[in-house]
Amino acid sequence: MRKLLNTIYVTNEQAYLTLDGENLVCKIDGTEKLRIPFENIENIVCFNYIGCSPALMGKCVGKTIPINFISPQGRFLAKVCGETKGNVFLRVAQIDRFRENGRELAQNVMAAKFSNTRQLIRRTLHDHEELRGDPELGRAVEVLTDAIDKVFDAQDINEIVGIEGYCAKVYFSVFDKLITNRKVPLSFEFRTKRPPLDPVNALLSFVYTLATSEYAAALETVGLDSYIGFCHTLRSGRSSLACDLVEEARCIVERFVITLLNLQIIGEGDFERQISGAVWLNDEGRKKVLSRWQEKKRSDMVHPYLKQKIPLGLLPYVQSNLLAKYVRGDIEDYPPFLQK
Repeated sequence: MRKLLNTIYVTNEQAYLTLDGENLVCKIDGTEKLRIPFENIENIVCFNYIGCSPALMGKCVGKTIPINFISPQGRFLAKVCGETKGNVFLRVAQIDRFRENGRELAQNVMAAKFSNTRQLIRRTLHDHEELRGDPELGRAVEVLTDAIDKVFDAQDINEIVGIEGYCAKVYFSVFDKLITNRKVPLSFEFRTKRPPLDPVNALLSFVYTLATSEYAAALETVGLDSYIGFCHTLRSGRSSLACDLVEEARCIVERFVITLLNLQIIGEGDFERQISGAVWLNDEGRKKVLSRWQEKKRSDMVHPYLKQKIPLGLLPYVQSNLLAKYVRGDIEDYPPFLQK
């Protein structure tokens, strides 16, 4: 169990939460591991199936502290809360903030995305000396560097989206060079989405979807409407705000995919090709990716804003919490995730 920004995250799947007076108590196998006074709690997020006691749920309802249940795989399951009060005002504030400051939010998030993508390329250049003189990789780094400045000069969101589109085109033109293991039989030419037309695109799309769904679940836990974004246009059935926030974390997905390919954890046999030309992960391939993704999410990272060590899987929840604080006016600016 971990406390970040007055939110309690229960990441141990065997943990059980119970009530003792004015304290929340966490037990594992019947043994008390931690207790926290309710005065220090705003939100509870449980990544476990054992759950919590009815007495605790009743206490949280009375104190308007929501309890969110998320599957260990990151899928939102349910929320226990009292009468809806705060969320209404938060969502109205969300709409107002995004209308007033949508461009500034998009600028910050996209600048973070460009910086994180540049860092991914630089990491590959650092690890592989033979690539350091590659002119295409060098140009991609220059384009991303220039885009960080250009995006802050953009006059509207359409211009920001245009800069992002050009950067994505340049970046994916060199993505195949980041797959440095020449024994990998899979290659990448350009990004195809709906549907993916080769195994690498299928792998990217699958993990992007996983990450986006985790951001949507995280936004639900803090009371933001994941369907109302500031950069992606409104579209029925699309979690536009989750799509916005996942932009700054795409570098994590892409590094993960590159690692799966370079270590040959995923191969040609993990995909199936449709008559239409679409390529998808098969059942065995999905199992491999999900298993490794869960393992990746348990790895620790130091959050650049909080300066605290957290499991990577909590990143969507921390960023959603920070965005909610920005929307409420608790912090002056939303701090996007920056890969160090």
